[in-house]
Amino acid sequence: MFKTPFRSHSPPRVERPPPRPAGEGATAPVDVAVAGQSATQRRMTNLGDSERAIVDALDEPSLIVEGTYVRLANAQARKLLGAGIEGRDVRLAIRHPQALEVILGHGSGEVDATGIVEPGRSWRLVVRRLWRNATLVRMIDRSDAVSAEKMRVDFVANASHELRTPLSTVLGYAETLAEENGISDELRSSFGRTIRDEARRMLRIIEDLMSLSRIEADRFVAPGERVEIEDIVTAAVGNAGHGRARRACEFKLSLADDLPPVRGDRAQLVQVLDNLLGNAVRYGCEKPGAAVDISAERSGLWVVLTVTDHGPGIPREHLPRVTERFYRVDPGRSRESGGTGLGLAIVKHIIERHRGSLDMRSTVGVGTSVSVRLPVAA
Repeated sequence: MFKTPFRSHSPPRVERPPPRPAGEGATAPVDVAVAGQSATQRRMTNLGDSERAIVDALDEPSLIVEGTYVRLANAQARKLLGAGIEGRDVRLAIRHPQALEVILGHGSGEVDATGIVEPGRSWRLVVRRLWRNATLVRMIDRSDAVSAEKMRVDFVANASHELRTPLSTVLGYAETLAEENGISDELRSSFGRTIRDEARRMLRIIEDLMSLSRIEADRFVAPGERVEIEDIVTAAVGNAGHGRARRACEFKLSLADDLPPVRGDRAQLVQVLDNLLGNAVRYGCEKPGAAVDISAERSGLWVVLTVTDHGPGIPREHLPRVTERFYRVDPGRSRESGGTGLGLAIVKHIIERHRGSLDMRSTVGVGTSVSVRLPVAA
């Protein structure tokens, strides 16, 4: 008889390969939170270093949008739209129909949008396609450019209005003199004086506009002269003599001893004080015995020059705007007194060029005080 070999009824032993270390095809344990994400969201958790580096290298707020989700956002975009913007629906961050139409179209284009983050803030969104359903969105802040353009338009409109008003008066009186024969000598003389005064007013406006243009052209070039404050005050007080003669007004000087020279442009600094004294005389010297105080003192590395009048003062709501071109607290009164509406704008631009500062304080019924801080010459 043949003997049958013994066979075990237990299952055969299977040799299992040892677990492969990470990096050789092994699959990491699946996080429960990741397992619950969609395919798009899982891709967003495995971001490539190169994509992150490209977005982070851009100066303006930038996003990579895949589908409808923000896949990547650089530091500027996270600061602007929120730290948790990555992984969120882009429609929750950018609520602008025209902008979303370009972004979600997954093509390329540009769109101007206002109010995405803050009301009135203007942006240009530059959208470029990266791959099939992904786009790069760059947000370029255009608020300064839009504001500058508005200022330019307003300036042209205001300048045209300011010149048109006296020009209309000149033309009206000139046509009357040219066409009417029976005008008395007294009336003819009155018309002539009006034409002369309005022509001078236009000339002052044009001169101030030219002065502003010159100041702005040099605004990035800091002046380097050594200028004595006492010299500036003496020159400006002499220039203001004509305006003071028509009003009962006294200049009271209080200049500290041994004031150091300041670094500046003498002609422009005299112009600053001319304009400040002109305003003080125009509005603060209407009553008998009125006075304008002029003081100067050293404050650390600065010299502070202050002009104070005791006139009607300026209401608080007007103070932030009085240095705007052609802005007037009382338009009728300003024109009657010979103001062009450009004096304080010129003062502001000159002080900015001198790397100084301008401070204005006023109380209705008490008066106005304007202080100019100028750097001491090294």
